[in-house]
Amino acid sequence: MSTVAERLRKCEKISAAWAQLTSNMSAEILAEAGFEVIVPDMEHAPYTLESLVSVLQAIKANDCFAMVRAPWNDAVLIKQILDCGAHGVHVPYVSTAEEAEYAVKCCKYPLQGIRGLASSQRATCYGMKKQEYFAAANRDIIVMTAIETPEGVENIDKIASVDGLDGIFIGPSDLSTSMGHFFNPKAPEVQEAIHKVECVVKEKGKFLATIAPNIDAAAALYDRGYSLVYFLSDVGAVANAAQAAVKRFKELYRNQ
Repeated sequence: MSTVAERLRKCEKISAAWAQLTSNMSAEILAEAGFEVIVPDMEHAPYTLESLVSVLQAIKANDCFAMVRAPWNDAVLIKQILDCGAHGVHVPYVSTAEEAEYAVKCCKYPLQGIRGLASSQRATCYGMKKQEYFAAANRDIIVMTAIETPEGVENIDKIASVDGLDGIFIGPSDLSTSMGHFFNPKAPEVQEAIHKVECVVKEKGKFLATIAPNIDAAAALYDRGYSLVYFLSDVGAVANAAQAAVKRFKELYRNQ
């Protein structure tokens, strides 16, 4: 059976969910539910390295793929994320080919990259499987960068041509806001930019990724050629269920 990494590189459809509560239990629930990729969000959620390890441990038993969103395109941060045992890195706000090349280098050991070497971290099973890990890491780790600026859209052809870059994530909210349409991805100018990125990424043979509010919205994106869509989050699931329950309570009993 193909691994998630292999399937992503073949641009197959993969289900994904955000782990934003920094909770090992909510992440485990997502994994037990059957999501193939879990995305601990270190950019916007209050993760520490300790809480990241806890979440990665929780999903390991279900053979889920851990795609960690890094706080920034930073060699030290990405090294620590990978040493904790991430299978892939989602690098935000990459707007040039040079930045994309740097992101790839941060994820690869020399001579392909600049990732520092350590043999006792969690990724190597605390040194017990270090040779196995070192032999496969440069091949197996997925590197995905995010297009979230007009500059990124302008440079998408060069970005998507970077060797070692596996996929491109389109961040619709940040892209629309950076284009002057605050939190409005539906603006025609933004949709035109998104379409441009989609066409180039597919032409270059990289996988496309983005977010969706639910599976129905995700289905339309999968049908457009996306391979990876984050269509649920632990925060959103709890918030939506809580709001619906309280709304229903008020409908039943607010007049009593």
